[in-house]
Amino acid sequence: MGSIAETPQGIDVHHHFIPECYAKALDATGGDPSGWKLPNWSVAASKDLMQAHGIRTSILSLTAPGCSILQGAPAATLARAVNEEAHAIRNADPTAFGFFAALPPVEADATAAVAEIAHALDVLGADGITLYTRYGPGTRYLGHEHLRPVWAALNARKAVVFVHPTHAADTRLVNAALPQPIIDYPHETTRAAVDMITSGVVRDFPDVNIILSHAGGSLPFLATRAAHLLADARLTELSAEEFLTYAKSFYFDTALSGNDFSLPLLLAFAPPGHVLFGSDFPYAPTPTIATHTVAGAKVLAEKKGEEEVDLAANALRLLPRLR
Repeated sequence: MGSIAETPQGIDVHHHFIPECYAKALDATGGDPSGWKLPNWSVAASKDLMQAHGIRTSILSLTAPGCSILQGAPAATLARAVNEEAHAIRNADPTAFGFFAALPPVEADATAAVAEIAHALDVLGADGITLYTRYGPGTRYLGHEHLRPVWAALNARKAVVFVHPTHAADTRLVNAALPQPIIDYPHETTRAAVDMITSGVVRDFPDVNIILSHAGGSLPFLATRAAHLLADARLTELSAEEFLTYAKSFYFDTALSGNDFSLPLLLAFAPPGHVLFGSDFPYAPTPTIATHTVAGAKVLAEKKGEEEVDLAANALRLLPRLR
């Protein structure tokens, strides 16, 4: 059995890169607060992974915490440097690479974030924008009112937004074997998704196409529970049916979710045209990526005869530059 992405036009929408400017800034600020170690990365390593799994194009992005490790002008300068590096990699091999652009901390300076959106999408031709699930020292998730100017700028451009989880406000580890990406990251994605629904972001900015990482975290498992509880307890004006319609409007990547349990649940929940391939390279170890891509291919093969899910075709519809 081959890879979940193994088609002539396999596209990986969850593929990170680590430019030197970011690695240096992260080290200078004390490292990743999630507890995850910075892996080695190079363009050649990305291409090796792509060849192993039949991936034609990888869309590069900066993982969390991203440029939020800095504030003010230094954060904006770092975001610009990251995006210029991604732009150079893309231009050197535009078939192999695209990129979702980085932003300075969006809750602290929406004006700077909007300026970088304009530069990244209008000047550099980025394939989309990366947002993290939460910003600042508290609980400002993606539905927070301070982020509305950012969503408006994205909506005006009909942008693709790649939502990647970041650490929770409390960074204390349960134990040394549980850095936050293991369990907490999927739940952070779920919090952000439900916040975007209940705050009206998904309703008010309908031209933004939002990709949720890691099969939407626990959203496919919890969406029906949340939909009915929120409606029946009158915590939202949305009916359960409206909530679920918005929940299914997201796109979902398969990073670390191509297994016999997670992927069938996602395929039962999401529209078939909203499922995309993701590897989570290089933060996911290559054996883990192989395990999930091979298992995912088996699950998809067993869907033959039902409503077929074509991950590459889905990505091509979402990312027109790659057609």
